[in-house]
Amino acid sequence: MTGDRGERAALVTGALFAGLAVAAGAFGAHWLRDRLGPAELASWETGARYQMYHALALLLTARLLSRRRNRLLTTACWLFCGGIVLFSGSLYVLALTGQRWAGAITPLGGVALLAGWACFAAGNLRPVAT
Repeated sequence: MTGDRGERAALVTGALFAGLAVAAGAFGAHWLRDRLGPAELASWETGARYQMYHALALLLTARLLSRRRNRLLTTACWLFCGGIVLFSGSLYVLALTGQRWAGAITPLGGVALLAGWACFAAGNLRPVAT
């Protein structure tokens, strides 16, 4: 995700992740509510919530790239994308299937999200190029 095309790709990806988070939340609240147990529903809701948080983080980071183009912010975009897929995706799989192996993937996604925030912070410490 470099250059104008990379920024646009990150913006579109962030918007898609945000829209899917809304859909996942609605799906959980209306269709899964009576089909899953409390623990599984809580996992689903956590996945949707963190997906939305990090979709918004991806959108913000993509916009900042237009003013602060640097490798750390680009890396943050990639880490937010990977973290959403691994963290939220594994929670969705766990909630729907009960497959315990999916729960082992969740911390990897969490580490990617944390690393994304670290890159976001470090990337914003650099002075803005004029």
